[in-house]
Amino acid sequence: MSVYRIAAALKLSPSTVSLALRRSPKIPAATRARVIAQAEKIGYRPDAKLTEAMSRLRLAGKRTHEACFAVISFYDSPRPWEKSLHLSRIYRSMEQRAGELGYRLEPLWLRAPGMTYRRFRGILDTRGINGLLCFGSPNLLEEFPTELDHYAIVAQGLSIRTPLHRVMSHFFSDLYRTLDRVWAMGYRRPGLVLGLYEERRSAYAYTSAYLGWCEHAFGSPLTIPVLRMNRVEEKPLLSWLKAHEPDVIIFVHLYDVVNEFVQVLQNNGIRVPRDIGVAAVTQILTGSPLSGMEQNQALMGAWAVELLVSRIMNQDFGIPEHPRIELVESRWVEGRTLKRRPTRN
Repeated sequence: MSVYRIAAALKLSPSTVSLALRRSPKIPAATRARVIAQAEKIGYRPDAKLTEAMSRLRLAGKRTHEACFAVISFYDSPRPWEKSLHLSRIYRSMEQRAGELGYRLEPLWLRAPGMTYRRFRGILDTRGINGLLCFGSPNLLEEFPTELDHYAIVAQGLSIRTPLHRVMSHFFSDLYRTLDRVWAMGYRRPGLVLGLYEERRSAYAYTSAYLGWCEHAFGSPLTIPVLRMNRVEEKPLLSWLKAHEPDVIIFVHLYDVVNEFVQVLQNNGIRVPRDIGVAAVTQILTGSPLSGMEQNQALMGAWAVELLVSRIMNQDFGIPEHPRIELVESRWVEGRTLKRRPTRN
């Protein structure tokens, strides 16, 4: 077997060679380089069937009771998912999928009183944890600490600026498909009302989708400007409606704000959907009368775990040179804020 030939030539153990070929951080970089150079010299190629079988054995072995992933975040509370229905749905999905694959989740608080990144690293190493599921940060410019850069890491969303493997909602597709749907219902003057935080959190994908869709649909950018608001600001909203007369509003905001929007319209005598249609693009539409796109937290959580497992199986540790991003499309929820309109050719 080529592994034993490499081991004999370099006077290393076969297990050291095997780990080095998988680029394990447990092996010094210089040793890894010697092993890889020798492998290239003799034309070594891994046995794909054997690798697949060993991966199955690792998952089927003792992981049920021993292996775990740390769940971390840069929030100021130890379990931010307990304060957010959106995050709690993701966490429950992570927990379920991890259990199916033989792992358990261990929440660990990065910002616990007296905690340092060096101390946190020691806790992870003592507990034998080499996989991190990161819920992100309220700070959209957060950098991942270099003290923790030798683990397999998968982040939720875009709030960590450091290049990482991540799972996130497909913001561009969600808005584009919403516009396609309201167009098919007969609406011809879609206007976009966008939360400022949501615009930054999506890396401006919502704005890009809206402008691109309008240019494709009309042959030139639509003359209705995007209205950006922190929450639901009544005065600028009414002025925008009067000046531009959209027949449908695509409202993109946090899920705890969407119901306020329809209420403000109704309080000002604007009947939804009789006078104007409304489609929301948000995290959760449960309990809301709005039609629109709701993010698929079940897939986001499950895919994050699956991506992390694959990174560990491939010995892909540290800050990746080529980050992998999994985009999860939202699902349409049929509410009571849109109606079919006659179209004119």
